[in-house]
Amino acid sequence: MTIAARVFLASTVSIVLLLAGCKTAPPPRKASGTDLFNGKNFDGWTFCMKNNADPMQTWSVSDGVMRCTGTPLGYIRTTDTFHDYKLNCVWRFVKLDPNPKKNNTGILVHIQLPDVVFPECVQCQGLYQHQGDLILEDGANADGHQAAKKTVTLPQIGPPNENPAGEWNTNEVICTGNNMGLFVNGKAMNQITGCNLTSGFIGIQSEGGDIEIRKLSLQPLD
Repeated sequence: MTIAARVFLASTVSIVLLLAGCKTAPPPRKASGTDLFNGKNFDGWTFCMKNNADPMQTWSVSDGVMRCTGTPLGYIRTTDTFHDYKLNCVWRFVKLDPNPKKNNTGILVHIQLPDVVFPECVQCQGLYQHQGDLILEDGANADGHQAAKKTVTLPQIGPPNENPAGEWNTNEVICTGNNMGLFVNGKAMNQITGCNLTSGFIGIQSEGGDIEIRKLSLQPLD
């Protein structure tokens, strides 16, 4: 083998190994009526936990319900990415902690790689009595809110509309193009326009709150 051929071969192998090590997201899918949670297991999901903690110590499925203990910090996300959809999440706090800061979770949409705690995305806040807040995480931005790698909270519009702990809530997130609307139990709570993120993974936070989810589904936009 000539020197030139060896150089070419070495370069080709290096490129292949480099590409193999890159983590890329799959092409986003348009919603077509999809149950993201099948009520049985975590098929279609993957985990990112702080300090690579065992996710099975935090997340479980029983009797058709997904449960998260809230510790340690982390999240579960879909393995597919999506764009332009209505996301419906039916969930509740199992119980409240005396420390109000621990009664926290969140719905993450438009999650971007890499998987870190916590990633670039838009969070629909799950903190008790603040479930109408939207949070631009780790550089996500929108009209009037240029985050520049900071986290920006957009407070909910009006008083909270969530149910007491132990009762089920229905949170709906409507993502269309670079716009997003958040509804809690049928009431419009927040919206953003001009978001720099228009697609990505969908996830649920582990952030202190003991929560259960019985439905997580996508519907296409009308």
